[in-house]
Amino acid sequence: MALKFEVIDKIAALLTAAFGLVAALAWNGAIQAIFAEVFGEAGNIAAMLSYAVVVTVIAVLVTIWIGRVAEKAKSES
Repeated sequence: MALKFEVIDKIAALLTAAFGLVAALAWNGAIQAIFAEVFGEAGNIAAMLSYAVVVTVIAVLVTIWIGRVAEKAKSES
């Protein structure tokens, strides 16, 4: 029985990751469109690097925030 629950748990984790990837790709397209609208077509290297830096900084900040929220939730339990 333990193996069955572990398999279900792993499948749920994989499905969650898959939906996360789909959402990330959708956001990537939206952010690229906004970036192109604000800064012009993102065809040059400087624009592409700027986009990558901005997205990376946002991802790092959000990851830190999520980690803090999760840690706080664990400590309150």
